[in-house]
Amino acid sequence: MFDRSELVQRAMAHRTLSGLAPGQEAVVQQIEGRDDFRDRLAHLGFLPGTRVRMVRRAPLGGPVEVRIRGYHLALRRRDARHVVIDDAS
Repeated sequence: MFDRSELVQRAMAHRTLSGLAPGQEAVVQQIEGRDDFRDRLAHLGFLPGTRVRMVRRAPLGGPVEVRIRGYHLALRRRDARHVVIDDAS
């Protein structure tokens, strides 16, 4: 059984793009998933070390709008769950 602090650390260690609130920024750490999926997101600019900002979230589990590399991009929320992020510093 895990204590509460260990659960919080585990959750923080694996934050994803889908969990950002509008206006928050983060840095892409890695993309999880199949090779073709990772390649597609890499071509869209989701590379490790790239800053990304959540612009808005559609209601009811719809897509999210992010700003990355100077442009806005709509991304399915289920795809955003595969983008592992870290806090922007």
